Amino acid sequence: MSTKTNRNTLKRSIPAVVVLALFIYGASLTPILNPTAQAGRECDDDCQEQLTAARAATAQYHNESKALEDGFISTFQCVQVPGLGAMGIHYINPARLADPSVDATRPEALLYLPQNDGKMRLVGLEYVTPVFSNGVPWFGAPNNPPPVIDNPAPSLFGQTFDGPMPGHGPGEPWHYDLHVWAWRDHPRGLFFPFNPKLSCQ
Repeated sequence: MSTKTNRNTLKRSIPAVVVLALFIYGASLTPILNPTAQAGRECDDDCQEQLTAARAATAQYHNESKALEDGFISTFQCVQVPGLGAMGIHYINPARLADPSVDATRPEALLYLPQNDGKMRLVGLEYVTPVFSNGVPWFGAPNNPPPVIDNPAPSLFGQTFDGPMPGHGPGEPWHYDLHVWAWRDHPRGLFFPFNPKLSCQ
């Protein structure tokens, strides 16, 4: 099974610098998500194949410096929600965010958890794609959904991305996303957005 989904009909993408700014500020806020959306979903043989490919491609990022060399930039804010757990610190790759395709081996974000010794531990992956309306990303407010959506929710690992959802902070576009706990066990399954085993403290 292919690890990549293309949307060739989309002809425009967000400039990398703009995308980076949006996600740096957006990731610092509590995400507007349905916390049960991905709970309990199974990972079948095709999913396991993609998961193996994703782990092989991202194993190098257990070394934080390698992630930085490859264009990932820390948002610095460790995201958690009381009662749900943590996501960790998002390390965003602007070039990948500007590309509307999704690929299991090329996550748009890496999730790190700070350790007591100051090092960062890679715990998960996040796949993100903007919602396009009439050929451009939609930047409407939460109460202003896109009038038309060009791109349906993509899928990887046999899972449909969560969304469409409004941006998590001012200036962030509507988007779809999928969290994958590729490097840390999760009691509710691979795709639940928050991990109750993790804490930013």
